[in-house]
Amino acid sequence: MDPPLYDTLILSDLHLGAETSRAGDALRMLKENRFRRLILLGDIFADLNFRRLTKEHWKFLGYIRKLSNPKRQVEVIWVEGNHDHGLAEVMSHLVGVRVYQEYVWEYCGLRHLAIHGHQFDRLHAHNLRLNYVGTLLYLQLQKLDAKGKPLARLIDRLNTRWLRLSSKVASGALFHARLRKVDRIFCGHTHEAMHAQRDRHRYYNAGGWTDAKATYITISAEEGVQIHEYHGRSDGRVSARELNEADSTLTELADEPGLLEDGEYENIVS
Repeated sequence: MDPPLYDTLILSDLHLGAETSRAGDALRMLKENRFRRLILLGDIFADLNFRRLTKEHWKFLGYIRKLSNPKRQVEVIWVEGNHDHGLAEVMSHLVGVRVYQEYVWEYCGLRHLAIHGHQFDRLHAHNLRLNYVGTLLYLQLQKLDAKGKPLARLIDRLNTRWLRLSSKVASGALFHARLRKVDRIFCGHTHEAMHAQRDRHRYYNAGGWTDAKATYITISAEEGVQIHEYHGRSDGRVSARELNEADSTLTELADEPGLLEDGEYENIVS
């Protein structure tokens, strides 16, 4: 039996060029699914140094180029993240994909918006130099960890928890959704898959592909928005298990302690 045909599949934070990038797994996941639209939701690259790309990473990019062929009838959208900033022109030539700062589309009578999410992370938004230095440090730590990269993964988790702060990104994204009058907003950046809601606006984070738990999002008329976790198997087959949204849903974000007020995002969101 063929897998279901999704309207949209969203993948974020693959970090090609980083030793912990699960590019092979991401490629197998894409081949196992059928979709009309693919959104690469930022930080597909770790940085601008293409010398760090492995054969597996190039295979992923080659497959994206194949998908972008009009004969495939798949719309491929690349949304720029903070790590792949400045690659718009390169990507348009290398893989034939147009790059957006944010992407808006309508489906099933609802307005959707995809944006990487670093725009709502105040530390990253206002400290670009710190972000660059952090990337270099992370890549050096990866080289030091010859087996399993435990230290690099730990640093990545700390970066996610302390610097990116998922709940604050979610709150900023929901404020942006209200400004842009969209029903659903999709982000990456935090490497933590989640779903949240404020009034009629819904926020989804696609997670990332550099840690043990790799996640992606699908959208269809029949099943709505789903967050899936990828599981690789020793026999090479791939399955996808839907995450229990009840475990990751944040309700009433506005009342959660520590979140920024809407007005604090006015200087970040254009």
